[in-house]
Amino acid sequence: MAKHPETPKVSPLMVRLDSESKQALAEAAELRRISISDYVRTVTVAQAKREVASAREQTILMTPEEQLAFWEALQAPVKLTAAQKRLGSLMRGQA
Repeated sequence: MAKHPETPKVSPLMVRLDSESKQALAEAAELRRISISDYVRTVTVAQAKREVASAREQTILMTPEEQLAFWEALQAPVKLTAAQKRLGSLMRGQA
């Protein structure tokens, strides 16, 4: 017997909206000629996937050794250049 691909399980989601927000969804769905549920599934899920992908792209992955080196660099005392020291003096009015 051939196996049929599994149909994804559907899970209900209830969202409480004010009437203005619900009306906006209804109008947007009507423009696409789809139900409000289909609109929310199509638009919201796609946006959520884009946001998750974007967040993952911005994640920096480091080995434990790299993490330690990064932490140590953040904890090291700042060594100001001569120009930075002069600027600090100017900003404090000690020129």
